[in-house]
Amino acid sequence: MAERKLAVVAIGGNSLIKDKQHQTVQDQYRAAQETCHHIADMIAEGWDVAIGHGNGPQVGFILRRSEIAAKVAGMHELPLDVCGADSQGAIGYALQQNLANEFRRRGMQKSAATVVTQVLVDRDDPAFQNPSKPIGTFMEEAEAKERAAKDGWVVVEDAGRGWRRVVPSPLPQEIVELDAVRELLDAGIITITVGGGGIPVIRNADGNLEGVAAVIDKDFASSLLARSIGADLFLISTAVEQVYLNYNTPEQQAIAQMTVSEAKRYMEEGHFAKGSMLPKIQAIIWFLESGGREAIITNPENITRALKGETGTRILPD
Repeated sequence: MAERKLAVVAIGGNSLIKDKQHQTVQDQYRAAQETCHHIADMIAEGWDVAIGHGNGPQVGFILRRSEIAAKVAGMHELPLDVCGADSQGAIGYALQQNLANEFRRRGMQKSAATVVTQVLVDRDDPAFQNPSKPIGTFMEEAEAKERAAKDGWVVVEDAGRGWRRVVPSPLPQEIVELDAVRELLDAGIITITVGGGGIPVIRNADGNLEGVAAVIDKDFASSLLARSIGADLFLISTAVEQVYLNYNTPEQQAIAQMTVSEAKRYMEEGHFAKGSMLPKIQAIIWFLESGGREAIITNPENITRALKGETGTRILPD
């Protein structure tokens, strides 16, 4: 019997939206279809796969609809944790249906399922004292300050474009549904989980789980998933084919392979942007330092080639 190969594939929420002209649910479904085709190639090569995904744009759309409905029709607004759950279901649906269609087309006896996933965070995480993640729509100053007073929001002025709500981005500590995820993977079911970084929850004074208004970095949550299930490979599917030094400058240089030590040095030298590549590299370092074998960063259309070593950026333990 062949040795089991287990991978976590993290898909960016932005990768499901090609551009501003292709933002509809149907457009996102077609983008998911393309990504699932490449993930199915992996599965056909013998990989068992758990899939994490981002949800930033999608949660933004849900919040926007909620805010408009509240103003126009007096509907109740949706809490942020519920928006996260909604997006997990919708994106998971698109991914599992596309995977099922791929499996049927290829004659593969496989199935996929989505787990609406809660991720425990520490209620004493310093992030709660320093909310930094913008969410929702831009507001006029008066409305922003009214929401701050009425609803306890933290609001900031955003580069002259208006005011926005900001929420904490705490580190993920534990995947609440991990046992269910393991059972599905052990049964050979492709499992979509920790969507959008997972729904952030804390344990309250009674020891019960309780949702909080926060956003967990999806790469950090996918890294925790990969460590928790003992994955061999952590693959981050993003907007670029490879990781670059001196990105977007005349000195731009692609990195085909690097070690953890080299990755740390490049981080210290400031090569990776805080809002994009830096968390991906950090997430991979945590995975490899915890016993992971290898990690890859590439874009969806190059997943198969990257697995063969033809492109992408491969990161290895020291």
